[in-house]
Amino acid sequence: MFDEGTHAETFDEGLAIRKEVLGADHVERSMATVSAFSQPVQDYVTEFCWGGIWSREGLERAERSLVNLGILTALNRSHELAVHVRGALRNGVTVQQIQEVLLQTAMYVGAPAALESFRIAERVIREELGDDAVDLVEPRQP
Repeated sequence: MFDEGTHAETFDEGLAIRKEVLGADHVERSMATVSAFSQPVQDYVTEFCWGGIWSREGLERAERSLVNLGILTALNRSHELAVHVRGALRNGVTVQQIQEVLLQTAMYVGAPAALESFRIAERVIREELGDDAVDLVEPRQP
């Protein structure tokens, strides 16, 4: 499943991708505050999720981000959703694409999960792009 290389190489590649997508400051803060208890899961996520999966060809990073937003909405993982909305914006995902993927999830996982995700995404978008960014999406007439 993974390309040739050592665990250290996959970890290093994962760390680089993780910093590119989520921002170096965020990742460095996360890694600096990790405890001995949670170190193994941080290593796992960095090596296997970021180094093993995010590094694969087949989906662009923006596409992976959109998939993650749908999954995190379905799982109702608010903290990770906020992190990945920031990552999606870094990966070139538009505000309208975020809106559409969250709306798509409402149909399959329910309105309460989608409403919560919309609130979180809007907060993050305002923080990252400014208040006007959420008003640039063309409203649809019912």
